[in-house]
Amino acid sequence: MSNIIEVSGLKKSYKDFEAVKGVDLNVKEGEIFGFLGPNGAGKSTTINMLSTITKPSEGTAKINGYDNVREKNKVRASIGLIFQEPTLDEKLTANENLMLHCKFYSVKKEIREERIQEVLQIVDLTDKRTNIVETFSGGMKRRLEIARGLLHYPKVLFLDEPTVGLDPQTRTHVWEYILKLKKKAGITIFMTTHYMDEAEICDRVAVIDHGELIALGTPEQLKSNVGGDIIEVSTEDNSAAKVLIEKNYQTEVIEIENAHLSFRVAKGSEFLVDFIKQFDIPIKSVNLRKPTLNDVFLQLTGREIRDETVAQKDIRRNKMRRGMH
Repeated sequence: MSNIIEVSGLKKSYKDFEAVKGVDLNVKEGEIFGFLGPNGAGKSTTINMLSTITKPSEGTAKINGYDNVREKNKVRASIGLIFQEPTLDEKLTANENLMLHCKFYSVKKEIREERIQEVLQIVDLTDKRTNIVETFSGGMKRRLEIARGLLHYPKVLFLDEPTVGLDPQTRTHVWEYILKLKKKAGITIFMTTHYMDEAEICDRVAVIDHGELIALGTPEQLKSNVGGDIIEVSTEDNSAAKVLIEKNYQTEVIEIENAHLSFRVAKGSEFLVDFIKQFDIPIKSVNLRKPTLNDVFLQLTGREIRDETVAQKDIRRNKMRRGMH
């Protein structure tokens, strides 16, 4: 497969603050490519540069063979973009929103009806076509935004935190539609996310933190780099336990917000039996599991991407929608 996105030395600075510090990556045609990182890591800034919303301070990027600075209009014609914040006109019907988008992207009159029917079918909203958007649930609005982004047959669909603010069941349904879309249309999907389960769906994942790309590979490749099994233990004295584990087992121990200790071992099941019997500090709880992408981030940065971060963002967003301050 050829590269549909090619990025070299991409940087963005705001006065003394360097938001993106030189990103290099290629995305293959037809893949789902994930950008994983916490708030403020540089994910949205990177997407904004790739989609021509923000001009890079340095570096180059090509989308579908077009330069994102010198050939903005050709790049924009090649992409669909679903923002974090809703951008639908909620006073219009679903059909009116889609028709407006067709006009913006110069979709020919004779094929607009066919395209609208097609994208509504993909996201299961055919029967809601004439309904006013403000009557839609959050999940339905998100699906309509995805449908709108597909109308002009983009080569690349950018999804910036596509399911933030949705309940787990709706998030699952939205992903069913996205995967259906990939299978049906072969569109390249470039997405940012906080959620580990969403990152697992991706063909490849780039981990970004403080504006720097710190890892890139398939989810399985990244997890295999962690190595071994993960032991999570909470004791009567975590500080003393951390020192003792590192001394006795020659492994690095990470303390997670004073709640538990996390460390890696080669054969978790065998290790755990002797560990529980022999450990001198009283154990309150212990857990054995396989590495996750959160462990990848933890190993690379020394901290987790906390779901609480996402939840807090959702709360702020919902307050804004209700007019609260």
